[in-house]
Amino acid sequence: MNLKFTKMHGLGNDFVIINNLYENFSLSIEQIKLLANRNFGIGFDQLLFIEPSNNNQGDFHYRIFNADGSEAEQCGNGVRCIARYLIENNLTNKNPLKLSAKSGFMEVNINNSDFDFIKVNMGEPILNPLAIPFNRARQEKRYQLNLFESEQDIMVISMGNPHAIVMTNNIKQAPVTTLGPRIAKHPDFPESVNIEFMQIINRSEISLRVFERGAGETLACGTGACAAVVAGILNDMLDRCVKVELPGGTLTIEWQGIGHPVYMTGAAVSVFNGTLEL
Repeated sequence: MNLKFTKMHGLGNDFVIINNLYENFSLSIEQIKLLANRNFGIGFDQLLFIEPSNNNQGDFHYRIFNADGSEAEQCGNGVRCIARYLIENNLTNKNPLKLSAKSGFMEVNINNSDFDFIKVNMGEPILNPLAIPFNRARQEKRYQLNLFESEQDIMVISMGNPHAIVMTNNIKQAPVTTLGPRIAKHPDFPESVNIEFMQIINRSEISLRVFERGAGETLACGTGACAAVVAGILNDMLDRCVKVELPGGTLTIEWQGIGHPVYMTGAAVSVFNGTLEL
C-alpha cells in the first residue's frame, strides 16, 4: 500500500496528515508507532486523518492518534494544520471552517490566507471534574494530588482533552520528564492526562512546557496553552488575553470567562509531502 502524507507542524508540535476523504486507510497501533519513530519512520507527535464530515453540522472531520498509537480527543495545533492543508490543497474555500474531532466542533478562521495567524474557537472549557474526567466529587480552582510521598498542587481543566496544570518558578528547571509521567499515570485520571508546567511572567504573558500523554514532552500544545490560561484566569493570576511562550513558539489565548469560548491564535507550517510504502 502506498500512503501519501504531508508533514506539518504548529510551533514544532509536528504531525503527519493523511487525506482519508476518498480512501479508507486504517493503520494498526504498531504501524503508527513505526511511522512515529524519528529514526526508522517519518517522525511525529500525532498522526491526523482527514475524513468526511459524519453529520450535517461540520465541514470535515479529523481523527488524532498519538505517537504511541492511542487515539486522542482534540488537538489545538493540529486543527490549525488541518485547516491550512484543506485550503492549500483546494479541498475547500470556506472561511471560517467548522471542523469536528472526537470531542466536538471547532471553528477555524484564516485571516486573509495568512497562515501565521490562524484563529480557532476552541469551545468552552470543561471544569466539572467528573466530565474531564478526574476523580473528584466537587469542582475546585485547585486540587491536591496524592503522589504517595508528597502532595502536588494542580489545576485541572478539559479543552476536549484533560489537562493538569502545575505552577513553577523556573520553566527551564521544571521536572517535565520526571513529574509529568507520574501525574499522567495517576489513577485519579482514568483516561490519563496532559501536564502543563506554567511560569507566570506577568498578567499577560506565561512560559509553558508540556508533557503530552502518548507523546512525551512536545515543543507546543494548543489545548494545553488554552487550559493553562483558563486556569490562570480562574485563579486571578492572568488577564483575559495572554501570550503563551512555548519551546516551539508563541500562541495568543483569549478567554472572557465562564460561559464564553476560548480563542487560540497561532501559525501552521507545511514542511513536505511524501509517499510511504507499507
